Amino acid sequence: MRDLLVTRGAAVLAGAACGPDLAAISGLDGVARVALVDQAPIGRTPRSCPATYVGIFDDIRKAFAALPEAKVLGLGAAQFSFNVAGGRCEACLGQGALRVQMSFLPAVTVPCETCGGSRYGPQALRVAFKGATIADVLQMSLAEAAQHFAAHRAIAGPLELATRIGLGYLTLGQGSDTLSGGEAQRLKLAGFLAEAASSPRFGVAKKGTLFLFDEPTTGLHFDDIAKLMRAMRKLLAAGHSLILIEHNLDVIRAADWLIDLGPEGGEDGGEIVCVGTPESVAQHPRSHTAAALRDYALHMDRAAVPVEEGRPLQQLIRARRQADEAIQIVNA
Repeated sequence: MRDLLVTRGAAVLAGAACGPDLAAISGLDGVARVALVDQAPIGRTPRSCPATYVGIFDDIRKAFAALPEAKVLGLGAAQFSFNVAGGRCEACLGQGALRVQMSFLPAVTVPCETCGGSRYGPQALRVAFKGATIADVLQMSLAEAAQHFAAHRAIAGPLELATRIGLGYLTLGQGSDTLSGGEAQRLKLAGFLAEAASSPRFGVAKKGTLFLFDEPTTGLHFDDIAKLMRAMRKLLAAGHSLILIEHNLDVIRAADWLIDLGPEGGEDGGEIVCVGTPESVAQHPRSHTAAALRDYALHMDRAAVPVEEGRPLQQLIRARRQADEAIQIVNA
């Protein structure tokens, strides 16, 4: 996927050749670009954070610079950045912490005593937006910041999108080097969602983006998977296309088209076993994916059981287990 679609597909869209070992790559007529949404880190230093990656930190700094207190102090938007002299704490250079070298032990990181870990100098901290300084804002979760800046849609909009896909607990100033692979991947998705939402009236793109996801549900709770799938449907509704490498059966069943590779894993795989809709693939006699889909449907697509109101749930579960003989002891 990375070599063929990401590297060579992007080359074809740029007007270059797809390589000496390929005659052509067809089907990209309706695609404007190819974007890989993987679990690679979005940054490797604490200076990169969700606020900067999603693209709202500039708007937050402008909101602070527009306040009367900031104008009296002569502070512009640049002075509300922890990367620029004049606003940042010069003792820690805006990192909020200092690295102390130990003689015979690994180096340790301690909070900056000058700024108390806020990253900012005293001038920037004298300005408050709705009672919160710029340092306070960076300590807010994405969900809290969305409410705090509700009147500023350029700020609240991307934050609300990130919250809807299960990232509302992250803080705006959290170092990107502390994010997990799944969090980094969903943060990238939030950025693309914000970009799609910024198009005029959420119009459908004439030429969309081909998004490539590599195991996007890895490590996610069932509720987060549902949020992720709703976010993906928003991209589809905006005129984009998605290709996923995935093993989650809920996601597989929701796909428009499946390409089942196998027949086994590792050296015994790599061949196309079958293609088609989930319903047609499920009928394939030799596909492991088909067998899993049939077994999943057997348990998930059962008719609802009528229950009288007030009956304890434990009684219902016990009755269903007895009817299904779900637990069997063999060779006891």
